[in-house]
Amino acid sequence: MLTVERHRMIVELLKKKDIVSIQELVDATNTSESTIRRDLIHLEEKKALKRVHGGASRIQRKLDEPNILEKSAKNLSAKNAIAKYSASLIENGDCIYLDAGTTTLQLIQYLDSEMEIVVVTNGVTNLEPLLSKGIRTYVVGGFLKASTSAMIGKVALDSIQSFRFDKCFLGVNGIHPSLGFTTPDPEEAAMKKKALELSKECYVLADRSKIGEIAFSEIADISKASIITNDIDEETKELYNEKTIIKVVTP
Repeated sequence: MLTVERHRMIVELLKKKDIVSIQELVDATNTSESTIRRDLIHLEEKKALKRVHGGASRIQRKLDEPNILEKSAKNLSAKNAIAKYSASLIENGDCIYLDAGTTTLQLIQYLDSEMEIVVVTNGVTNLEPLLSKGIRTYVVGGFLKASTSAMIGKVALDSIQSFRFDKCFLGVNGIHPSLGFTTPDPEEAAMKKKALELSKECYVLADRSKIGEIAFSEIADISKASIITNDIDEETKELYNEKTIIKVVTP
């Protein structure tokens, strides 16, 4: 098979699936693993895909933003592991900011209801599980964005400025070593950035699919928060550890 045809097949497979493994590509192209690895390096340099541990993923467009139902169905075991570890960082007496999002929502199930903590959130889906645990909860007011169930906008920004946090836990759409934390919506980005500024300790919760991605709106440099993620290779981990702390958890 000609190299150009093999590259076309790889790109076409990624259009059908968000992530493909090296073995899938070996089988589809009837070629060797070493050849596929060289292909992936070349195609990543051409910005046709993103290499991930064990394969490749499709590069997201800057304004791509799955809704909360779509997010809920993806990478469940990874999100669960990230959420469980993140909850272990919360101590008795903490005031925390809990961002809207599916991984931050998962975190709530691991909170100790016996601890005296206060939670501030802009995530509507966070409210019921927080209240069911009897956790003292404040809701940031503002415009309710239907696709992410997040309170955003000027009213929300004014509201959050009344608080100060020991820790904040945020979700993002992209994490890049030089272009920082990003998300598609500028108003959501503004909320996340303000939460970072108001917090003593900051954590970004993101499964490996977000690593290396770049969305439309900048939140902050990666040095502004520690990253909790899953299943990345040592080379990538070392790259990010130059600017921040990155904790890798396993399901």
